[in-house]
Amino acid sequence: QVQLVESGGGLVQPGGSLRLSCAAASGIIFRISTMGWYRQAPGKQREVIAAITSAYSTNYADSVKGRFTISRDNAKNTVYLQMDMLKPEDTAVYYCNARGPQYTYWGQGTQVTVSS
Repeated sequence: QVQLVESGGGLVQPGGSLRLSCAAASGIIFRISTMGWYRQAPGKQREVIAAITSAYSTNYADSVKGRFTISRDNAKNTVYLQMDMLKPEDTAVYYCNARGPQYTYWGQGTQVTVSS
């Protein structure tokens, strides 16, 4: 089991920005994993919104493309999600995920609320 700890969530006004962080307890696992950010809004299924491979290739859901940026720092075992131009529909619990050929690990989630 690898512990993932998210931070950086909170309340922000529409149009504002937040940066989420997810720190992994295991550097070995982190460096070889595809790291992803998912979110789950009330009454909806959890959805992947951004992912970055160990080779730094990135993918984004259409709903966040151009507004969110995923990055990773292998020296700090940390993956980030920079969220700009936030909208009320971005309100959700955001989860960090580490995925490999035979494993997947989840963080505990951090709440992001976009409201005026």
